[in-house]
This record gives sequence, C-alpha cells and structure tokens, in this order.
Amino acid sequence: VKVVESGGGWAQPGGSLRLTCEASGFSRSVFFMSFFRQAPGKERELVAKIFSISGNTEYADSVKGRFTISKANALNTVYLQMNNLEPEDTALYICAARTTNDYWGQGTQVTVSS
Repeated sequence: VKVVESGGGWAQPGGSLRLTCEASGFSRSVFFMSFFRQAPGKERELVAKIFSISGNTEYADSVKGRFTISKANALNTVYLQMNNLEPEDTALYICAARTTNDYWGQGTQVTVSS
C-alpha cells in the first residue's frame, strides 16, 4: 500500500497548481481520500476530502471557491486543483486514503510567493 502526491511547486499569488494523489495497493476503492496541509509552526489542517462512491466533497472554509478536489478515472487517484493561490496557502500538502485504516503520503511542497 502506497500513497504518493505529486504536482507541488512554486506559484505566484493568483496563480494555479494541480496536485495529484495516487493510492496504490488497494484491491478496491478506498472510502475517501483527503488532502491535508501543514505549514511551519502550524497544526495540520484538512483542506479537501472526496468520498469515493458518492463523489461528495468537503472543503476548509479558507479554500472554498478556490480549490476543487475531483476523482480521476484511475482507481484511487484524485486531483486537487488550486486556483487563485495566496501566500497563506504555502504548506506541505499531504494526501490520506481511508479504508479501515488511514494511509498517508509523504507530502508535496507548495510555495506561493512573488
């Protein structure tokens, strides 16, 4: 079982990035997949979540209207489209896959600065 994030990097304020999370080694769909983020000196916070069967989504208030989480065609793969990025979005973005347990990736760094 492995959870891997990709797509992080640097963007200017107002710019966009798309993160991908792939959870492999599962024989069926996980219950839901989430992106968390953690900035230096701050607690880890939930950014977005998507339920595998229903496709229902949840977002942190701070990213509503700017970020969109969606499912890819591939099993247990999701995207996080981040638009209108702000310096406050700078953080390590970590993906988690939930079955009967939680499986975490190592994270991908997102830096927003001018």
